[in-house]
Amino acid sequence: MTSLTQLTLSDAVDGLKAKKFSSREITQAFLTEIEKSNQHLNAYVVVTVDKALKMADASDARLAKGKKLGRLEGAPLGIKDLFCTEGVRTTACSNILGEFTPTYESTVTQNLWDQGAVMLGKLNMDEFAMGSSNETSRFGPPSNPWRRKGSNAKLTSGGSSGGSATAVAADLCLAATASDTGGSIRQPAAFTGTVGIKPTYGRASRYGIVAFASSLDQAGPLAKSVKDAALMLEIMCSADAKDSTSLHLPIPKWTSAVGKSVKGMKIGVPKEYRVDGMPEEIEKLWQQGIAWLKAAGATIVDVSLPHTKYALPAYYIVAPAEASSNLARYDGMRYGARISGSGSLTDTYEQTRAKGFGAEVQRRLMIGTYVLSAGYYDAYYLRAQKVRTKILQDFEQAFEKVDALLTPATPSAAFAYGEKGDDPVAMYLNDIFTVTANLAGLPAIAVPAGVDGQGLPLGLQVIGKALDEEACFKVGAAIEDAAAFKARPEKWW
Repeated sequence: MTSLTQLTLSDAVDGLKAKKFSSREITQAFLTEIEKSNQHLNAYVVVTVDKALKMADASDARLAKGKKLGRLEGAPLGIKDLFCTEGVRTTACSNILGEFTPTYESTVTQNLWDQGAVMLGKLNMDEFAMGSSNETSRFGPPSNPWRRKGSNAKLTSGGSSGGSATAVAADLCLAATASDTGGSIRQPAAFTGTVGIKPTYGRASRYGIVAFASSLDQAGPLAKSVKDAALMLEIMCSADAKDSTSLHLPIPKWTSAVGKSVKGMKIGVPKEYRVDGMPEEIEKLWQQGIAWLKAAGATIVDVSLPHTKYALPAYYIVAPAEASSNLARYDGMRYGARISGSGSLTDTYEQTRAKGFGAEVQRRLMIGTYVLSAGYYDAYYLRAQKVRTKILQDFEQAFEKVDALLTPATPSAAFAYGEKGDDPVAMYLNDIFTVTANLAGLPAIAVPAGVDGQGLPLGLQVIGKALDEEACFKVGAAIEDAAAFKARPEKWW
């Protein structure tokens, strides 16, 4: 029999409703596994034992009655530390938020609790979601459960949602919430052999999510299968009067798209995603993905996205600029940590921010403040926004010919901690295949599709038209079926 912690979310929900096991049993199984494993994996930064068991017992009472059951009734989940959770510490893994404990709930997590889900705890992440490796967390980095063949080197599980990816890949939760500003769901998914989707901008409310870059941030799930990701996303997304960017549109039944035929679909292959220095294994996997979709009846169409080469520079102007504005509120006055200096107000601001923010956050805040300053706003920020418009127009023209795009998810498999940390530019290049979807506000999913020569997972990415998550799920599920990815990390922890 499959261990309770190894079940997919969909199978666990079915098992709970069929009374094969109770919510307390599966919740306790996860809490026991977390207690044994988290000291090695560092996925959770808060484990909510009492809250989890209380929520599980409440679910069991509803399951016993068989009435008013939520779609996730009794299912234990992990929550990225970016989502505010009432009564549970939320710090975005930054020192500047100290022991901040919200008195309110984010809309996304409230949607999950309303459907009967159980909270296991808060998951590790890059500080304020700024990073591609989860090395900037105040709690230290999580460990990817995967290892290279014949090596004990500690690998990144990606960033910023590294804790979420580790927890899902290591069976420390059934699924997890995550957020994606430039690839922070899809890159960790590819690095850990899990599935991650970023929906169309505005599908999921940003209320109660600690802000990084407001025009780019979007919540989404990390899960063990495409079906699980579709189920999570249906519940996480909603219209919300508390978020002015929230789309007031009905949420489709994306789970029904999983397993639908891709026959007759036109899949675009953008030539600009072949970059210098890309490993041959990534190119071969991409070609394999094309072959799988052809065999499933899809038509492959070569397309061009000519402004792709400007995406990373534009992103690393827009995102830090918005971060500079959003993080100006952290001054040690209203909440979070306060570090007093000589006693003057200005000195308190300076000391709090200098010691509260880590090096990467400080780097991005300085860049953002610079590009927004007088004399440079037009030269940098305004120009980056114009490039962003061009990138969106490229996608719109491509989508006149095709239904979805297929690309690699990352330019490499997971790398070891310390291999790129000293070179910010090399780290930023990890986002080369993912940032375009954020700049254009498009849905995109990463699906595990194979392993490299060192036994590490590699993923493919499907980008859909705005509001067409269904195409992402259809094509993603077709790749999942063809790849039949069953590889699992060897348990070293």
